[in-house]
Amino acid sequence: MPKKVSVAILGSTGYVGLELVRILSNHPQVEIIFLGTENTPSASLKKFDDSIDSNELPLTQLNRDFNYHKADTVFLALPHGVSNKYVKLYYDKIQIIDLSADFRLNDFEIYKKNYGDHHSSPNLLNNFIYGLAEFNKNELINNKNIAVPGCYPTSILIPTLPLLSRKLIKTSNIIIDSKSGYSGAGKNFDLNNIKKSGDYNFFNYNTNAHRHICEIRQELEKIHKSSVHFSFNPHILPNFRGMMSTIYCDLSNKVKKDDVVNCFKELNDNNYFIEFIKNDQRADFFAVQNTNKCALKLFNHYDSSKIIIVSLIDNLQKGAAGHAVQCFNISQGLEESLGLKR
Repeated sequence: MPKKVSVAILGSTGYVGLELVRILSNHPQVEIIFLGTENTPSASLKKFDDSIDSNELPLTQLNRDFNYHKADTVFLALPHGVSNKYVKLYYDKIQIIDLSADFRLNDFEIYKKNYGDHHSSPNLLNNFIYGLAEFNKNELINNKNIAVPGCYPTSILIPTLPLLSRKLIKTSNIIIDSKSGYSGAGKNFDLNNIKKSGDYNFFNYNTNAHRHICEIRQELEKIHKSSVHFSFNPHILPNFRGMMSTIYCDLSNKVKKDDVVNCFKELNDNNYFIEFIKNDQRADFFAVQNTNKCALKLFNHYDSSKIIIVSLIDNLQKGAAGHAVQCFNISQGLEESLGLKR
C-alpha cells in the first residue's frame, strides 16, 4: 500500500472545512497533520461539530502557523481575498487545493470587478487548473495547483458543458434558476433571514449580478469559443444543505430530446459521480445530500424545441469539499471515488 499523503486544512472550522475534515479523516490514504483556524487555536473540532470523531485529529492551530514542510498537500477552505495570501507563501512548495474563488478566474480584471483588487498573486491565476473533475480529469493528474469550482457553477456546468460541446443547445437564451441550502452562505449567515415566528422564508438574491456568473461564463465560453447568453437567478432555501439548478434551454435546429438523453446517458456511464435519472424517480435534495454525486433529470417543455434540465448536488460535498477530494484523488493517481460517497 502506498504511503499516506499528509494533508493540512486551513479554515477547518467553517462549514466547508468541517466537511473536508469529515471526509479526509475517513480517507484510507490520508493523514491529517494540521487543522487551521483564523482565531480559535488549541481547540478540539468537537467544539465546532460534535458529530466528528476528533480522538485521532490534531487540535486546531492558527492558519498562519502552518509549516508547509510538514505536509504534502494543503486544502484552503478560506474566504476569497484571504486564500491568495497563503497561496503566495506555499506556491511551488506544496500541493495547493484552493476552495475559494481566488484562482478560478483567468482574467484579473474580471476578478477585480467581482471580488475586489486585494489579490497578492494575480500573476498565478493562469497557473491553477479549474478543477471541474468530470471535464478536466487529464489536466488534474499530477497537478499541484487546483482551484475547486464554486457550488452554483458545478451544478450548472456539469449538464451544460457537454450539451454545448456537441452543439445540442442554442447559446442565445439559457435561463438558470438555482436554489441552495443556507450553508452555502457560510457560518455568518443570519438565520433570522429564513426562520421567524415559527415559519420559514425563501428568497432570491443577486439576480443576474451574482459573483459566480463570471465563473460560469468563463467556462461556458471556453467550450463554445464565443459569447454565451444566460440569465441566472439564485435563491436561498431554509434547509441546511443541497442545491438544485433548473436550466431552460433552446435546442439547436434538428436536435431532439433523445439527443440530450443520449448525451446524459453517456455522461452517466463515463463518470462515477454523475447519475442520470431516466425513470419516474423524483429528483430532490434527499437524493444527493451527504454524497458527492450530481443527479440530472430531464423534463419536457410544452414546446418541443426546448428542454428543461434539473441538476442536483450537495453544495457542501460536490459543491465544495467532496469535489476538492475528488480532484485530490485524481491528482494523486488514486481511485477517484476513494473516501467519497456516490
